[in-house]
Amino acid sequence: MKTPFKLLSFTCALVLLMSCNSDFGGLSGNYMSDNMKEEQPTEKYKDYDENQFIKVSDQAISTFSVDADGGAYANMRRFMNLGQLPPKAAVRIEEFINYFTFNYPEPTENENVGLNSEISVCPWNTEHHLLRVGMKGKTIPVNELPNSNFVFLIDVSGSMSAPEKLEVLKSGFNLMVDNLRDNDKVAIVTYAGAAAVLLNSTNGDRKSTIKNAIAKLGAGGSTAGAQGLITAYEIALKNFIPNGNNRIIIGSDGDFNVGPSTTDELVKLVEEKRKSGVYITVLGVGTGNLNDNMMEQIANKGNGNYEYIDGAPELAKIFINEKAKFYTVAKDSKIQITFNPDKVSEYRLIGYENRALTTEDFVNDTIDAGEIGSSQTITALYELVLTDNTSAGNYAQFDFRYKKPNETESRLLQHTINSVPQAIATASENMRFAASITSFGLILKESKFKGTANKKMVEDLAKNAKNFDPNTYRSKFLNIVSDWKE
Repeated sequence: MKTPFKLLSFTCALVLLMSCNSDFGGLSGNYMSDNMKEEQPTEKYKDYDENQFIKVSDQAISTFSVDADGGAYANMRRFMNLGQLPPKAAVRIEEFINYFTFNYPEPTENENVGLNSEISVCPWNTEHHLLRVGMKGKTIPVNELPNSNFVFLIDVSGSMSAPEKLEVLKSGFNLMVDNLRDNDKVAIVTYAGAAAVLLNSTNGDRKSTIKNAIAKLGAGGSTAGAQGLITAYEIALKNFIPNGNNRIIIGSDGDFNVGPSTTDELVKLVEEKRKSGVYITVLGVGTGNLNDNMMEQIANKGNGNYEYIDGAPELAKIFINEKAKFYTVAKDSKIQITFNPDKVSEYRLIGYENRALTTEDFVNDTIDAGEIGSSQTITALYELVLTDNTSAGNYAQFDFRYKKPNETESRLLQHTINSVPQAIATASENMRFAASITSFGLILKESKFKGTANKKMVEDLAKNAKNFDPNTYRSKFLNIVSDWKE
């Protein structure tokens, strides 16, 4: 496994050096500062308006789908490593938070998701409070993980020829092959001007055969992404494992230009296919023409998750350290918070702008929502304005619906939010770190709600909230903040 990492480290260093020696050449005008010359091509992001404060007297119920993506965080890190700030539209705060694992308890027996909550003073507006709601997917022991039926769907169009694109993906897929079990299966579909089957479904005990196919990958031509998706679904269904992990893993920059190629067209395609029981993981790579909006929406609407790969460490995170997330334990996961008007006068959900659901959607099992993988944690923060009522009582009701992977009827979990509000300094590490990464996101987004958030606040909140730090990702976040010239 050392060879791919060395190759990738050299490749990423070369790309970074080339960028720095050409006035950030290849980087789009979409994310250059105002005093820098715009260049083409441009990266594509969708700018969602921030959630506003809502009066509980007007609307006491807040409903949304979970978001298990982490792509926006890794994409931000790419910009920061180049000495730039990401475009505001690229900052999805919920993905910043959910890039990290939190120290949440396991679900109770017979359930696949556990719930928890906490209230503290809001550090960037001390007249307000923060409500943290947390969820954790059931941890499946390695020896109990179901067999997997993977289809690697790899973009080999001309736009993928840059070393930080196809070569990065090849290194990542090789890492994944190293960790396949004998009874897992892998097929490889490529797409450029048309879709092609590079490797029929092959058992994991034939690692050299799979790696030889990966080694043959080369880029050239236009991009028929829709045909690639159709072919990948056909192969996944042909080799479908009942009660198994059936998943397409797409690697692309999202620059589709042949056949159905708009975001709406591709979203419609995956919406039609998601009922098949096949999940999707979308891996974004590259700079200059990255179509972040398209890939995030494909993952969102296709029962999947979206990640961005900015270097070798991210490959290790996705394919080795957190590979259990490939195994879905909860699908169509929805959150509904009902605030008590006697205790809460206003609330604002931070992030999740493109995950909003109606109140009625919560009980409608035909409505698509997010997925949670094994051991995965999901976190959401609300900024609250509390009433003057200091008597004991519930602040809110936290209801959660999800379906087990092979079920069609949702299960209801309920959690009463009645914890005594804490000062942020005495709140749990979970709250302090969530507040740190959120305040950082508010600053980068230039949010009108950022209050007094600044670099020192981000650092102070995080530096004492990393006793629980799987794979040192929290410490690495602090390194990014330390190097940031505010």
